[in-house]
Amino acid sequence: MDQLDLSTLKNRWNEVLDLLERENRIAWLAFFDARLVSLDNNNLKLSFADAEKLSGAHDYSYVRKDSHRAALEAAIKSIFGISVAIITE
Repeated sequence: MDQLDLSTLKNRWNEVLDLLERENRIAWLAFFDARLVSLDNNNLKLSFADAEKLSGAHDYSYVRKDSHRAALEAAIKSIFGISVAIITE
């Protein structure tokens, strides 16, 4: 795959999360509730605003470390063969 688009990534996001959970459950916890906002120039923007709206809101931002971001990026690369950079808002 030469180019990855947001629609394709959204359609297969559960595959990414499943792989991430098998390889690094803490990283999975940090990103399982992310909303995919945009994918531009291989920069994937994630939002966690929806998680904050729930009555039992949870905040896992404190575990979103560089190593966990790298694990998510590696899971995406493993599935799609494309390197992306994760940006959170």
